Amino acid sequence: MAHECFEDEEVARALNRGFVSIKVDREERPDVDGYYMEVCQRLTGSGGWPLSVFLDPEGGAFFAGTYFPKQDRPGMTGFLTLLGEVDALWKTDRARITDFSDHVRRETAPRAQLPAPVDGEFPTRVFHALEQNFDAEFGGFSGAPKFPVPQNLLFLLRFSAAFGDQKALRMCETTLARMRRGGICDQIGFGFCRYSTDGKWLIPHFEKMLTDNALLAIVYTECWQATGKREYRRAAEEILSYLQGRMQAKNGGFYTAEDADSENKEGKYYTFTPDELRPVLGSDSEEFCRLFGITNSGNFEGKSVPNLLHGNIPEERREFADSCRRRVLQYRNLRVPPFLDDKILVSRTGLAIAALSVAARAFGEEKYLTGARKAADFVLKNMIKADGSLCSVYRGSPADLPGFADDYVFFLWGLIELYEAGLETVWLDSALRLEEVFTERFEDRKSGGFFLAESRAVRSPARSKEISDSALPSANAMHACQLIRLSRIAEKPELEKRAVRILEAFPLELSQIPAACPTAACAALYLRQGGTDVGLTAARTADFDPMLAVLHEGYRPFLTVRVNPDAPGTGQGRGTPSAHVCTGHMCFSPVENPEALRRLINGKK
Repeated sequence: MAHECFEDEEVARALNRGFVSIKVDREERPDVDGYYMEVCQRLTGSGGWPLSVFLDPEGGAFFAGTYFPKQDRPGMTGFLTLLGEVDALWKTDRARITDFSDHVRRETAPRAQLPAPVDGEFPTRVFHALEQNFDAEFGGFSGAPKFPVPQNLLFLLRFSAAFGDQKALRMCETTLARMRRGGICDQIGFGFCRYSTDGKWLIPHFEKMLTDNALLAIVYTECWQATGKREYRRAAEEILSYLQGRMQAKNGGFYTAEDADSENKEGKYYTFTPDELRPVLGSDSEEFCRLFGITNSGNFEGKSVPNLLHGNIPEERREFADSCRRRVLQYRNLRVPPFLDDKILVSRTGLAIAALSVAARAFGEEKYLTGARKAADFVLKNMIKADGSLCSVYRGSPADLPGFADDYVFFLWGLIELYEAGLETVWLDSALRLEEVFTERFEDRKSGGFFLAESRAVRSPARSKEISDSALPSANAMHACQLIRLSRIAEKPELEKRAVRILEAFPLELSQIPAACPTAACAALYLRQGGTDVGLTAARTADFDPMLAVLHEGYRPFLTVRVNPDAPGTGQGRGTPSAHVCTGHMCFSPVENPEALRRLINGKK
């Protein structure tokens, strides 16, 4: 629709005659996008992007829709026709529009809910809802178009860990394995595209989002921890190489996205024919094309999106394939690249910090920890004001736009992961300060939960709050997850009570649409499991290493690690390193060797 309508001069003339056109970047104004997306869903029964909404001068919506062709098609009103009809209605029956926009405003006003305890079966209901929608052959939770939905996969991993449910793990593995082999994964330069236009992950919408890639890096890392299968670690490392190589700015922040188009043609940058690769690879081209599904007939507009859907690369040919891939990448780099959206958002950078930190802890790779530190330093030095509040956007300099809930919560997540990856108290201190500011500015003290925007943000029709996930994890749900962890790490039980209040503030959503609330279910699982909390004490940082090696074994989503007050940096550390373990409501005497620690956290006294 961007090319068909919004870059078309005839459409531009029609818009300029009768309308004031406002384009909203949903990444910069998630509150505005979220409200009008709800309007669209209420009016049409579905939503999506591009989103077109017609408003009165007060911001009241009276018509909404997603895709419109320029001209009428069978069963579809053309955008030009729609503009003419709306313009005529505005001139002849404005009262009708006003009445309807008032009705929409009443229908979309926040609903008062009485807080209620979370049903203990809520996570199980989320699992059964996902199970019902699961594609057992290709993975994922829908037909075409098919989105990765990383928050579903993060939940399945935690559900499997909590209950030993192997079906949940298989659902996650099937999805991750199929996605990695499909064209939705950039087989040449790495990173994942936004979604697949088909049901088997072959042909993507070629846009790449930082959000998807950061979250998928976490999922693949955690799946490696849960299974030990090398293919998941390799996939995570590939995504992270893309993030650090293409999406991380020199200043440390992370860019937002890459376009689908180059030279005004979607996918042109990413597709190949055997003939054009023959001069690049010589005698290796035939085998490379066979391995990556590049054929004369093609699979996308006469060319091929590289993929591995016919089978993974045999281990004995992996070195060959990677050598050829690097040569093809050098050739591809000579093309005109897709546009890079080089604005830096705190929320997206926070997700990247979390991904790098999770990988640093799991893989023991210093390069990931270094990248995460650099990104966190950038935000703390450039995107936090003197009063401790965040600005949301940076492009050459910070924009005068207050941070939104996503900014605070996802950056908080990144800081907590960074603390656990390196056990440096500066990140924990920063997380605690950020949490105080967020609570002061965003908490709904009357009904519970947190608003998407603070009161001083630019006017939007409704100061909304939500617990259900959308394209991203819900800020409220993710905040509950991180409050539980921060409570354990900082030994502040009041933070966990606040997490409970968040979940209790949304009883309607948790009971009526469980499949839309996997992140909230992750928080509920954590509260139900009780978790394991480990405090480490030693005279020197290096003395932690044997204990940390044990704590980083396998997949432990409900475990936190902290440095005790007499740890390095205070000058009070003495004697043999020790670990103090608490599980649920029971604490044990400190242990001083890794094997004793392993027995405790595995529940073997």
